[in-house]
Amino acid sequence: MTDSELRDLVCLTMVAGVGPHTSRQLLERFGTAGRVLNASVSTLRDVQGIGPKIADRIATARRDHDAGAELERCRREGVQVVTSNDPLYPPPLQDIPDPPFLLYIKGTYEPRDPLAIALVGSRRCTPYGMRVAERLGASLARVGITVVSGLARGIDAAAHRGALKAGGRTLAVMANGLGGVYPPEHEDLAAQIAGAGAVISEMPMGQGPLAGLFPQRNRIISGLCLGVVVIEATPRSGSLSTAHHAMEQNRDVFAVPGPVDSLSSHGCHRLIRDGARLVETVDDILEELGPLVREIRPSSAETPVRHPAELTLSDLERSLLGQLDDHPTAVDELIGRTGLVASQVLATLSVLEMRRLVRRLPGHQFVRA
Repeated sequence: MTDSELRDLVCLTMVAGVGPHTSRQLLERFGTAGRVLNASVSTLRDVQGIGPKIADRIATARRDHDAGAELERCRREGVQVVTSNDPLYPPPLQDIPDPPFLLYIKGTYEPRDPLAIALVGSRRCTPYGMRVAERLGASLARVGITVVSGLARGIDAAAHRGALKAGGRTLAVMANGLGGVYPPEHEDLAAQIAGAGAVISEMPMGQGPLAGLFPQRNRIISGLCLGVVVIEATPRSGSLSTAHHAMEQNRDVFAVPGPVDSLSSHGCHRLIRDGARLVETVDDILEELGPLVREIRPSSAETPVRHPAELTLSDLERSLLGQLDDHPTAVDELIGRTGLVASQVLATLSVLEMRRLVRRLPGHQFVRA
């Protein structure tokens, strides 16, 4: 994308009332953001959902919004502006029904980050919820999974802090622009997250935190992940919208149970009744995820991961698994390749089979699951 095309796309996203759905309709109709901005009011109104007010705003967008100044501010504050056809754009978002056309990213999104789980929940959480969120955030980080949340008070902040304390990666998706942090007391936390992952938004830099933007933001949280874990949620909690987005995006949904007399856990219990996987430890998450749609490389020094359970293997288990592929391999051949005694190979294969990482075939042969 040329500089002028990027400026036009930024300018279009700065127009009030032009969200992801409207942007998609306009770009499908006109082809490029520049053509949208050059269109007449009458032509714009021919697009479904474009009323007179939005049409007028689009027609005067170049006069009313300085996209060049917006991009200069991003460069000054260390924020990358990434379009949906940019190699730096998060691949998991390409698969959701309404991906953002533009992302503002402070920090780095790395090739290992598609191996991610979202931890979300109530802002007004209990000490129990805080403990569980921080513990799960740390446990996921230790096995190489990126923790995603929304930088909100309560569960979100505890999840981010858990990942940071464990030395892992974490991504925060904000509903407002990256020009300010909301809530303001999380400014230091946001800086730490940018240093160990990224802070992400689809909103222009100066956009403030409006109530309607949080449900819209939640589809990005779930879209970045393999699954969403809800830790404490009242029946009307906003975190339940993240779980619903996850269901629509074909992501796994998990929930942490709590006391039956705690309102903070009623939303989680409802999710479990509706089929969400009950989570007590990180093992519950790893077991449920199963084989990955695509191989993910956790870091440049490691081989690609095809199943999250591979992250918790011992060196012996990982070494033996590396000897297997989609073609059947006999036990005797594995013994010869590895130099291990038969009892070690058989015992290790049994462990890998129980973890659903290999399949046993007739004739004492095994393949990767």
